[in-house]
Amino acid sequence: MSLPVVHVARRGWCEPLAVAAGLNRREGALALLAGAGDPTAHGGRWSFVGCEPDRVRVGAVNDAAAFEALRDPKFSGGGVVGLMSYDAGARPATGARAEVWPDLMLARYPALLAFDHAAGEVRAVGRGANAAEAEAQGRRAADWLAEAVTLPIPPAPADAFTGEAPPEAYEAAVADVVARIAAGELFQANIARAWGGRLNGGRDPFEVFARLAVERGAAYGAFWRLGERALVSNSPELFLTFDPVTGRIETRPIKGTRPRDADPARDAALAAALAASAKDRAENLMIVDLMRNDLARAAVPGTVRVERLFEVESHPTVHHLVSTVTATARPGVGAAEVLEATFPPGSITGAPKHQAMKVIAGHEPPRGPWCGSLFGLGLAGDAPRGGALIASVLIRTASFQQDERGWRWSALAGAGIVADSDPRAECEETGAKIRALKDALSGG
Repeated sequence: MSLPVVHVARRGWCEPLAVAAGLNRREGALALLAGAGDPTAHGGRWSFVGCEPDRVRVGAVNDAAAFEALRDPKFSGGGVVGLMSYDAGARPATGARAEVWPDLMLARYPALLAFDHAAGEVRAVGRGANAAEAEAQGRRAADWLAEAVTLPIPPAPADAFTGEAPPEAYEAAVADVVARIAAGELFQANIARAWGGRLNGGRDPFEVFARLAVERGAAYGAFWRLGERALVSNSPELFLTFDPVTGRIETRPIKGTRPRDADPARDAALAAALAASAKDRAENLMIVDLMRNDLARAAVPGTVRVERLFEVESHPTVHHLVSTVTATARPGVGAAEVLEATFPPGSITGAPKHQAMKVIAGHEPPRGPWCGSLFGLGLAGDAPRGGALIASVLIRTASFQQDERGWRWSALAGAGIVADSDPRAECEETGAKIRALKDALSGG
């Protein structure tokens, strides 16, 4: 099957959040919003809005080929959004566990709006079997611009933000992992805490997303509604980009966190302390080495490079230590192979990855979408070989499932545990990481 014909029409600027608000109750409603800041920075140039996909796949995957569906011609021609749960990628290490979320969710969008923040324009992207079909889909996408609505910031949609276990249980888990590291079992593991609850009657997950996007938007903010499930992500972390034309692969693992402070002097001191922290730099370096190894599985030998090491990135509620690793893909390697070589992301597993995932499973219930990946393929209308891949790490993410009582939600936050981790300090770090979601859900 040949790749679809792509039609791109350019329109004047419109705020993507306003367009997403007009479409958010439609099936397959999708909003991938770049955070505020430099529009040329990673995650800062493009936002995408769409709805009503024409093909959807939701369900289990073959452990031996988790991303096999991306090789299916129905999903390899671009305009595709997917979500792989953490548990699907961890299963070779953990074995079968209770399913809390589908392994894989895939949807193909024949019509999409791509918002180019750098150029200040909107692309109405249509795909079809021929030029006429592609142009018709492009017109359908362009018509969505007229449905944009500017909503006031809604009040918090939940009354409570309840931990699923007391902080002391998390601190005990951290202490156990520190002891395992001391015994030589592993070097690092990312251990998470979980919170859960329900939205108040009549309230909707999009309201959580709107509160985040307006007040604390991140580089890889996302809302996705598919059937009786919805996802809200405020992730600052790039998992992967892959350009099928040049073969360039890039990953930007985050390891190392400090909370922001309202006082500029104290805030700058916290960022400086993070940059100078031997513990955080060592934690970051372990994951850089892990990602170098993962990328090498899909790369031309000798092309894996660490382009930037230990950069401090500042976000609305936290400072992060971020590094950048790149490689050139081997001939014949596509998006599916790049994802399979590297999933789950090293920054949210640990080192060695296989053993870290086993240790994580001993302390946590299944994670579901949290710390999996949300990815898009050819969303901006780029056509060669299905288009470019961009994938985020689903941290700072809440998942929602609808039942007869409304929407129930779950959210997690974790910390990388190393040999000199202090259990109480790691617990406090998870609190800093979950703060923006907590404020969006329950008002603080």
